Amino acid sequence: MRNISLTRRGMLGATAGLSALTLGACGTSGPGGAGGGGGGDSASYWALSGEPNETIYGDAVNAFNEGDSGQVEVTFFQNDAYKQKIRTAIGAGEAPTIIYGWGGGGLRTYAEESQVLDVTSWLEENADYKNRFVESVWDAATVDDKIYALPQGATQPIILFHNKKVLGDIGAEAPETWEDLLGVVEKAKSAGIAPISLAGQSRWTSMMWLEYLLDRVGGPEVFAKIAAGDKEAWLDDAVLAMGEKVHELLEIKAFADGFESMAADSNTDQALLWTDQAALMLHGGWTFGSMKASGGEFVPSGNLGFGPFPTIEGGAGELKNLVGNPCNYLSLSSAAADEEIEVAKAFLQDGAMSDQVASDLIAAGSVPVIVGQDEALAASEDAEYLQWVYSSIQEAPAFTQSWDQALQPTDAETLLVNTEQLFLGAITAEQFAENMSTGKGA
Repeated sequence: MRNISLTRRGMLGATAGLSALTLGACGTSGPGGAGGGGGGDSASYWALSGEPNETIYGDAVNAFNEGDSGQVEVTFFQNDAYKQKIRTAIGAGEAPTIIYGWGGGGLRTYAEESQVLDVTSWLEENADYKNRFVESVWDAATVDDKIYALPQGATQPIILFHNKKVLGDIGAEAPETWEDLLGVVEKAKSAGIAPISLAGQSRWTSMMWLEYLLDRVGGPEVFAKIAAGDKEAWLDDAVLAMGEKVHELLEIKAFADGFESMAADSNTDQALLWTDQAALMLHGGWTFGSMKASGGEFVPSGNLGFGPFPTIEGGAGELKNLVGNPCNYLSLSSAAADEEIEVAKAFLQDGAMSDQVASDLIAAGSVPVIVGQDEALAASEDAEYLQWVYSSIQEAPAFTQSWDQALQPTDAETLLVNTEQLFLGAITAEQFAENMSTGKGA
């Protein structure tokens, strides 16, 4: 879809396909092949292709293979190939030793089927390793109080971006409350500016509004019940209030004209912000890179603003609560031999998220999910943004995973269908809640 390090779908993966790519330039190979130097046993590792992450992770494998802890053989797959291939391999008992994933609903399925290893006790024995990571990333790796995956890569929370110039021109400030947001909408409309840019055709972009609205109204506990399998929680009063807030925005025409037919793939929603045609945009942190690359002087000039989603009066959710993608995750296959698992654990502990990997991620404009990065982030040309993201993920009382990843795949599709209908005004808040509680597509 787009560059893996800068996009949501690169972070989350995509739908099924068949082909795979091997990173020959890094001296690695597919399962059964030979890795770089060193000796001993080997472990296989499947990950996603796409730069710069492919080079970063490939270099990490090469560095590990130069030691004496064994060999890791990595195969990189295109986004549209990976999900189907990994599900098939896991189901057939032929998964790689190290499984690249996203936590949440998919991980729950693997854990319940005993297809990935419980690493809780291993992490207790290796507390220094566990403590390297930002605390908020562990929720999506946990199933029924046991940890089945280890954090990998960079964090991508959902952020309320704003155009500083536009807000200044219309006499508004970045909103911190719902009433503030409604005030921005009114002032932007009066000035002939789109209040909120939204690529609604993509559905998951609209879902991001639901994620924050539910958090701010009911707190993170409501969706936590839903993600745990309690479909009756969709009938919670907070879900109804969430849907009513969407209808409130629709009634005052808060979203850009034609948002229903705007697709995120084209970056048109981002372009409205960087061309001074929109005031606000709720989107993932991965869009910072594309706005910097394609938005001319918008980012370098300092006109891109960013901050938390507003609070809602009387709501239970805190201003610092986050939603989005805490990071990616690596699990260990329960079908792997003991010797493979030992090599994999050595790689996970010493190579997968090494200091060099963290440095490379920062240089690529991302925020690694390990502690102690303050100086490196401060030295980046994107220091203000990266430091804000880094502090946000450490200070967040809750970091709720993107709903379509937290839920089982069938439930996620039902969610996206009903989200689209809600934002089209085709169903009411009550119908949305009822459809989700019964598993009905709108």
